[in-house]
Amino acid sequence: MLILNQDENRFDVIVVGAGHAGCEASLAAARMGCKTLLLTINLDTMAWMPCNPAVGGLAKGTLVREVDALGGEMAKITDRSYLQIRTLNRSKGPAVQALRAQSDKKQYSRMMRQVLENEPNLKIKQAMVDQLLLEDGAVVGLRTHFGMEYQTRALVLTTGTFLQGKIFVGKTAFSAGRSGEFSAESLSLNLREMGVRTHRLKTGTSPRIDRRTINLSILEEQPGEEPIRFFSFEPPAQALPQHVCWITATNPATHKVITDNIQQSPMYSGMIDGVGPRYCPSIEDKVVRFADRQQHPVFLEPEGADSNEIYVQGMSTCLPEPVQLAMLRTMKGLENVEIIRPAYAVEYDAIPATQLHPWLELQQIPGLFTAGQINGTSGYEEAAAQGIVAGINAARRAQEADPIIFQRSESYIGTLVDDLVTKEISDPYRMLTSRSEYRLVLRHDNADLRLTELGHRIGLASEARMQRLQSKKEAIKRELDRLKNTRVKAAELNDKLGGIDEVLGSQTLLELLRRPEITYAQLQQFYPPESGPLADEVGEQVEIQVKYEGYIKRQQVQLARTQRMENLAIPADFDYYGVKALSRESQDKLTKLRPASLGQAAQVGGVTPADISVLLVFLEAMRRQRVPAGT
Repeated sequence: MLILNQDENRFDVIVVGAGHAGCEASLAAARMGCKTLLLTINLDTMAWMPCNPAVGGLAKGTLVREVDALGGEMAKITDRSYLQIRTLNRSKGPAVQALRAQSDKKQYSRMMRQVLENEPNLKIKQAMVDQLLLEDGAVVGLRTHFGMEYQTRALVLTTGTFLQGKIFVGKTAFSAGRSGEFSAESLSLNLREMGVRTHRLKTGTSPRIDRRTINLSILEEQPGEEPIRFFSFEPPAQALPQHVCWITATNPATHKVITDNIQQSPMYSGMIDGVGPRYCPSIEDKVVRFADRQQHPVFLEPEGADSNEIYVQGMSTCLPEPVQLAMLRTMKGLENVEIIRPAYAVEYDAIPATQLHPWLELQQIPGLFTAGQINGTSGYEEAAAQGIVAGINAARRAQEADPIIFQRSESYIGTLVDDLVTKEISDPYRMLTSRSEYRLVLRHDNADLRLTELGHRIGLASEARMQRLQSKKEAIKRELDRLKNTRVKAAELNDKLGGIDEVLGSQTLLELLRRPEITYAQLQQFYPPESGPLADEVGEQVEIQVKYEGYIKRQQVQLARTQRMENLAIPADFDYYGVKALSRESQDKLTKLRPASLGQAAQVGGVTPADISVLLVFLEAMRRQRVPAGT
């Protein structure tokens, strides 16, 4: 029998699961200098997109850019594997704009795997994990289904929909984490044995149809945009060709097929107990909940440049396959369509994330981190964002450094994590722009200005990234100074720009740019910097900072006030029941959730502003008692 060298199976960080959370977590830990192991049930489906192969969207696109700003990988792979990229909400303000890309599913997976395999501090193995190993209540390792044991200082679970996963198509059900892949049966039981609470959630996919059986000639086309805007702040040198998507819609005939067969849906027959995503409902839910609607938009989106598979976005369902075919054939352009892969729903175990610290470590099991759908979220982007947070903090635990807490006032990532650990969320969580009260300053365009310095400081973002950021900041400052100090005469302005006869005397270029009808592109055309035209990303920041200066300053004042609350730490053993002025509901919830700061306490559902004022008085009194007299 071969006796292994003990060091062979000992790692600083182990990540279980190679979906979007696991990929970012393992890369972050490895790039921060930790000897890292990534375990996955199937090496061939790493970074897979079992639902729509798309990245980004409103709020989600901002998460992707924040992951990139910190030194993550999702944005780079998207920029190298897209079929189409466009900006959503382009006609609206920058606070609610975002990029969305339709990705080549196989290319994305292949390219991410290539990055993982070439990361020096990272090993990848195919294995199913059955049991976590504890010592004095803390994680020290794990055991696989085939009996291998690995030791670690920190472990990250990113198991997606695989924990006791069960797939449903009509009244047919079988165990699987995704269609065609095993579910992880033992690990979920092991977590419950260790005292971790779990609950059942549900998500679903849409059918894939054969492009050759669609009458595309009668459908509205949805092209990409030119020029292309990339996700990564380190964009590729060359753009890829854009592919077309198409738009169709349901109609009363579609809805009749669904309502006539609604009891064949496992959601409505009682076969599924798990709660589905509120903001990405199945077509059955749409038809039932919005019975007055005559139609729902449906988008036909390719899965790959060399594939005939088309994803039917907007038609998530778990009805029987014959019913799926019947309802599809009622829609314009799909009269003769054929299904390649039927839609399905998957029910799985997740953990209420209120059991986590704000750095995504289990409160009752030191060294155990969780990220992605196991924490009750939906979406690749939410998973990647949690993955990089968990990977960073697992690495810092292995290195005996303090955890990094992302504040909701500094990032969408912070908003996401804060919501998860302070709110009792019952359905799969999806990031929305409306969830961030600071969205005017937490835009997708300035993610690097907000987060790259942090990424560099903790050893994740490269030196080249930092130098690029410094050059960008200096260019923005120089141009703002130039606009502020350059005056032009009214007559000259009218000759060049026209339509501004009401301007008297002279104005600075900065004052001129504040006018809604004047763009920075116009100013740069007629009054260019001596060094030549600026990079698009610099000009974009200049225009936003000038035009929205008043709104941004107002929100920055609010941010400063909030950050003072976030910086006011609450001791882990704080006795809320000892604060008699708190409501009983607040005492119960705060004792259960254990917020790390006053800012987090303010986010807990049921905690009132009056409760926060009471806590502030108590915490300030405690602080003064600890400070020696005369200091």
